[in-house]
Order: sequence, then structure tokens, then C-alpha cells
Amino acid sequence: MNQAENITDLSNRTAVVIGGTSGLGRAIAIGLARSGANVVATGRRAELVEEVCAEIETINQKTLRQIVDVSSRESIDALRDAAIKQFGGIDILVNAAGRTARTATKEVSESEWQTILDTNLNGTLRACQSFYEPLKQSGRGRIVNIASLASFVAFHEVAAYGASKAAVLALTKSLGCEWARDGICVNALVPGVFPTELNEKLLNGTARGQEIITRTPMKRFGRAEELVGAAVFLASDAASFITGQSIAVDGGYLAAGVNS
Repeated sequence: MNQAENITDLSNRTAVVIGGTSGLGRAIAIGLARSGANVVATGRRAELVEEVCAEIETINQKTLRQIVDVSSRESIDALRDAAIKQFGGIDILVNAAGRTARTATKEVSESEWQTILDTNLNGTLRACQSFYEPLKQSGRGRIVNIASLASFVAFHEVAAYGASKAAVLALTKSLGCEWARDGICVNALVPGVFPTELNEKLLNGTARGQEIITRTPMKRFGRAEELVGAAVFLASDAASFITGQSIAVDGGYLAAGVNS
């Protein structure tokens, strides 16, 4: 009997995970490495870049230590050029950098609004534009953007975050259609509620956290490693005819109506 082909194997591919040094981005970076990819996991803090790259090397995959600031196109371009120099090309881009804040919308300053949108939306656009050419040259380019439940439904007092993530989903659809002819599949992951450094103060032991659990059919928060399978799938040959789509990994949250 012939052995089944592993169409989610990422051997001999290079992935760049922006926002890959903490939380869900880090879990995805490690998951891509475990699936065979060389992974450039990066963010703004050099000490976290060092930590995650060292972990990738323990999996016997190659990496590159370089920080990036998604608010700077020059910084993103420098990351791209360094990755190409190191690995010869880039096959996968994951946009996982994110920022949020809880503020009543009537009190949100223009500065806070702009900062959140600049990280979550504009940073994603900058990276997609910067990495377009190497992903096209790959012949099997993949972009995985991180959307949110807030792309679909409102969460109390995080209007800037919700607006940014709704826009990320719209951008994903547009690029999925525009870049399909260039061999680049552009899709989004929609994580349910996963406690991370970004949001844990809003969730753990709070009425907000309990309400989310009540509304989630699986009656719990997600674990970071539970997002990895969908990320690997979208990055692989298994998703070669999927573009402009989103996959919710949310314990049933978006599907739910009455839960009891």
C-alpha cells in the first residue's frame, strides 16, 4: 500500500510571521516550523525575537533574527530583503501583529484610533504590498491574515479594534481576488477568544470573559495551539484552491444562537 501524501507538509518553504514573537502569532510560527518550514518569526522586541528564534532552531529549522515595526514600510522592506538574502525566497506571510484597547467609543481619542488602525490594518497592508513580489515569484505564495470575531460582531467598547479587524477581512477578500492570477492565495484566520498577553486582562476572571464562555458552545476559551492546524492548512498545498476566505476557529461562537 502506498503511503498517503502529506499535502500539509511545508518542507523547503520559508515563512515570515510578523507578530510572531508572542501569543497566537508565536504559536503559529512554531507550528509552521514543526510542519517543516523555515520560519522568520519577528516583532518589535529584540529579546522576544531571540527567544522564539531559539525555539525554532531546537526544532531543527532555520530562522533569521530581525526585528520589525509594522508602522514603518522601511522596516518591513528591510525584513523582506533580509529574508530573501538568507533563504532565497519567501513562500508564506502571516500577519499577526495586533493592538487593542478598551475605551468607550465617545471617549476614543484620534491618536488611539489611529494607532490601532495603523497597526492592525495599515501594517497588514504594508506587509502584503512589500512581500507581493517574492510571494508571486514563489509560485505557491500564501498570505494568512489574522482577523477576529470582531470582524463580524460587536464587542463592547473596542470599536477601533473591531473597525480595524473588519477592514482586515475586507482587505483579505480584495487581495484574494486581485492576486489569484499571480498564484498567491490570501486568506484569513478568525480566532475565537484565546487569552493572550494582548487581551488576558479583559478576560480572566471578568464578567466579559464569563459572557464569552457562556456564548461559546464549547464553554471555554481556545488554546493557542488549537489555531495552528488551520494556519498550517492555509499555508500549504492543501489550500491551493482557496482564496479570499476566512476560517473561524472559535469553538462555535459565530455559529451559535440560543445555547441553552
